[in-house]
Amino acid sequence: MGEVVFTANLRRHVACPPARINGGTVRQVLDEVFAANPPLRSYLVDEQGRVRRHVNVYVNDQPVADRIGLSDRVGPDDDVFVFQALSGG
Repeated sequence: MGEVVFTANLRRHVACPPARINGGTVRQVLDEVFAANPPLRSYLVDEQGRVRRHVNVYVNDQPVADRIGLSDRVGPDDDVFVFQALSGG
């Protein structure tokens, strides 16, 4: 069983500790996290369930390819990383 991890910057804005995950796709993994932590859903995905522009999701070291359907595969030992895109100057 892998783990879903949220960066410290995200945790500053919404409670989202690391969690053990089950699921074959990124959508299934995030839905499991949202079931346990409903306030997190609106921060990470929009009303249609698409990843918000300011949020990035990786499976291991690869960014998800499907930011709309979140159909990227997640293996039993894969980790999912979620972080807020930052900009500045």
